[in-house]
Amino acid sequence: MPPREYLFVFAQAHDEFRIPELQSISELYGFTIGLSRYSDPLACEAAVKRPFMVLGLEEDAHAKLLASRCILIKSVYEFYAQGSTYDELHAANRGVRPRWEQYISDTSFKFTVIGYNHSLSQRWQRNVIESFSYMDFLGKIDMKDPDIVLGCFEEYENDRHPDGARNINGAFRQVYFGRLIVEGTARSLIRTFDVKKREYFGNTSMEAEISLLMANQTQASTGKLIYDPFIGTGSMAYTTAYFGALVCGSDIDGRQMRGKGKTPGIIRAASQYGVVSRIVDLCTFDVTHNPWRSGCLFDAIVTDPPYGVRAGAKRLGRKKAREDRQPLQIPRANPDEPYIPPTKPYELSALVVDLILLARYLLKPRGLLVFFLPTVTDSYEQVDIISSLCEGMELVANSLQDFGTWGRRLITIRKTVMNDHPPPTLETVPSSTGEDDHVPAHKDFREKYFQGFKGVE
Repeated sequence: MPPREYLFVFAQAHDEFRIPELQSISELYGFTIGLSRYSDPLACEAAVKRPFMVLGLEEDAHAKLLASRCILIKSVYEFYAQGSTYDELHAANRGVRPRWEQYISDTSFKFTVIGYNHSLSQRWQRNVIESFSYMDFLGKIDMKDPDIVLGCFEEYENDRHPDGARNINGAFRQVYFGRLIVEGTARSLIRTFDVKKREYFGNTSMEAEISLLMANQTQASTGKLIYDPFIGTGSMAYTTAYFGALVCGSDIDGRQMRGKGKTPGIIRAASQYGVVSRIVDLCTFDVTHNPWRSGCLFDAIVTDPPYGVRAGAKRLGRKKAREDRQPLQIPRANPDEPYIPPTKPYELSALVVDLILLARYLLKPRGLLVFFLPTVTDSYEQVDIISSLCEGMELVANSLQDFGTWGRRLITIRKTVMNDHPPPTLETVPSSTGEDDHVPAHKDFREKYFQGFKGVE
């Protein structure tokens, strides 16, 4: 069956995350999304910066699945027509009469006219509604509980012109028309997981919307096992568990997971969200000296590695170890006190390479690795990510959250190999100085950040 076209209305936030989220959730539920209108990369890049996209789906049920799970969807309409003027829109709408004539005789309806980047007057909205009189709907107008809702969307250019002029009614960029299929329900989860209302959080806790987007990239669902190797205060654990997944977490610093209460902080917050039974275990260890003795365990790995702005990454070891001197064996005053091993900084580019190697070992075939990577805006290149990949790992999505001089990229990588790999050693290897070696822009990111990115090329 050829795909039908649907008008998607999106929240104007995290525009580069939009298509990866749609593709991830459609893959989770076993259907595809038609992007034929945006096959040209430049057209697609421009389209995601606008609130409306016309996409292909096989049936209404697929639209409802997407709207129930995708954080960036506000609503989905069966697409009827669009135009740069109302004359164009009405001509196109008359041409698809078979799509809407079934509602003419006895269907109660409601008409909405919405402006993007511009507030529409009541008089203008009434005139627009009356311009559709040729549709001859005979059913009752019902503003509270109609059988169908017809939506007309006028998209205007930015309402802040340099000369101080404001948009005027009808001077829109494009107008769209369709029948409401479903309102997006997943965006309400942003309030549910609001960090400020959380029982336990820290200064590195991920904001709710982003943690939900990350959970969708992992395709979290009932029966899946997901691991966060830098779990911290557990932001990604709650959202992935909410969607049904079982979660394991670890961190080199157990205090982040425990907090100060008798009950560990992550467990308290998980209880708040009703997902404590899905937190399988929380462990304290250095990810480069991990206890995993068997690979192919997890369906996905999701994490936000510390990159040194609010908290720096650490690994076991001494900062300056002298090979010609044995470490002093100083007896502890109280042998019953726990031993706290020394740690040293974990440089970001080395961490990323190690994380991908570890994911190849721990993930099941077709498993997903989802993590954030900070990059320097002026010096970032696509090869920065590609050069970090190892054999058997494939880049799926790369979405930027732009902060100006720097940004963080949500990276999604899939394990493509079916065979097992031995556990990686994750030992620090001195950087090669060959001329052909590529130095990624995220190398030594912490130092660049605190220097204000001065001198970064």
